[in-house]
Amino acid sequence: MAALADPDTIFRSVIGFLWLMYVWETYLSYRQRKVYKTQTKLPQELDGIIDEKTFTKARLYSLDKSNFGFWSSLYSQVESSAILLCGGIPYLWQLSGRLMAAHNYGSEYEITQSLLFMLMTSVYSVFTSLPWSLYSTFVVEERHGFNKQTLGFFAWDQTKKFVVMQAIASPIIALLISVIKHGGDYFFIYAWLFVFVTSLLLVTVYADFIAPLFDKYAPLPDGDLRTSIETLAASIDFPLKKLFVVEGSKRSSHSNAYFYGFFKNKRIVLFDTLLEGYVPADAKKEEVEKAKGEEEEKAKEGEEVQKVEQDQVEKAPEGEKKEQKPEEEEEGKDKEEAKDKEEAKGKEEEEEGKKKTGCNNAEVLAVLCHELGHWKLSHNLKNLVIGQVNLLLCFCLFGALIGRAELYSAFGFVTRPVFIGLIIIFQFVFSPYNELLSFFMTVQSRRFEFQADAFARSLHHERHLRAALVKLNTDNLSFPLSDWLFSAYHFSHPPLLERLKALEGATDDSGEHQKVA
Repeated sequence: MAALADPDTIFRSVIGFLWLMYVWETYLSYRQRKVYKTQTKLPQELDGIIDEKTFTKARLYSLDKSNFGFWSSLYSQVESSAILLCGGIPYLWQLSGRLMAAHNYGSEYEITQSLLFMLMTSVYSVFTSLPWSLYSTFVVEERHGFNKQTLGFFAWDQTKKFVVMQAIASPIIALLISVIKHGGDYFFIYAWLFVFVTSLLLVTVYADFIAPLFDKYAPLPDGDLRTSIETLAASIDFPLKKLFVVEGSKRSSHSNAYFYGFFKNKRIVLFDTLLEGYVPADAKKEEVEKAKGEEEEKAKEGEEVQKVEQDQVEKAPEGEKKEQKPEEEEEGKDKEEAKDKEEAKGKEEEEEGKKKTGCNNAEVLAVLCHELGHWKLSHNLKNLVIGQVNLLLCFCLFGALIGRAELYSAFGFVTRPVFIGLIIIFQFVFSPYNELLSFFMTVQSRRFEFQADAFARSLHHERHLRAALVKLNTDNLSFPLSDWLFSAYHFSHPPLLERLKALEGATDDSGEHQKVA
């Protein structure tokens, strides 16, 4: 069998493509960052949609994220290149082999060595990415009011993520390697079937068993919103089984909504940050107890002040009592009034903040009309089919390439471990194809978003959907202006102005917009 190319050419091609994509991404980010820096005034087309203050806050937030992204992506690119050029991957594989040998396990235990290698790379990745995660969460997000995590919560959350990821990934990788090694001539078909079934299983169990490990899910309370959602679901034959609210506000003030489940077992999940004025049952109880405690403390302080004043009056000479008492009473009243005004101002600011975030019931219903439009128009099913056809093709190509010794030699390997073959082929050899597929899926996603908006419009929710989009854009400080090339390549959702304009007109099945007469 003729060689694909010599190992040095393969390796140089991989490094070259990685840097080509980095330069391209950096150029796109530069174009978008230029928009953040130059668009300092609210443009006329946004007049009446968002105010100047929100526009400025969104611009500064986006600029901070863009600057952070520049340095983090530069570090990531240099780190990846250094690992490849210095032989980091074969070094870790050999290190895992030496650790195995120290415990009397030979090369025949390839699956065990692969799991040890995966654990070592995961630990390395956690420690090298930790400073960037900390800065992003506690500096960038904190600066703009989005972070709600404490350092302890963050540490515990990251620990749980690592443990859960290893617990899930280890058996999957072990079984996949076993399927490939013992699957015979058609192992790539069996490998694809295994991954397909496993992905469906993970989607099924994730929301019920995995997601609750990180966030608290509670049934949406009975009321007008729940009744409206159930009525909406019934009107379009959506098989809704459960309605949940997830307390995402414990980690961030960003909002979202989604549905999941197969066949007749669908569930809808709303972030508590999406719901205007929503307070979880536990939080309500805490607020009542806190208010009660504050009232008792205030009453106690008042009694103590009165007692002190009375003691001072009694101890003062008779002639001074009449003079000091009115002055002391007036001074006490002034202090009490100032304190009451300060507390009232704080409460007003808190209530104002609550009113400015989230959507009202009609707007939440419009957002769900959009989300259920994805289901009604089979967007999720289409994405699933595209993804699985792509995965099958990739496994077919993997079957043709896994025996190529030059691929392993290009990355410094003498042997041909299955797990290393998966990394080399899927992560590096397929990278040009993956970029093209990603761009195609981005274009497809924007098309689906327009169609889902049009579906909500067909149910006469366009006015509330427009209001919800503006509110969500404001609450999340999404900058409403973008460079056209950056947007075309990266945005899976159309920019705000495009969606608002499309909601004023009809959208046909092809995703084209037509103005309503």
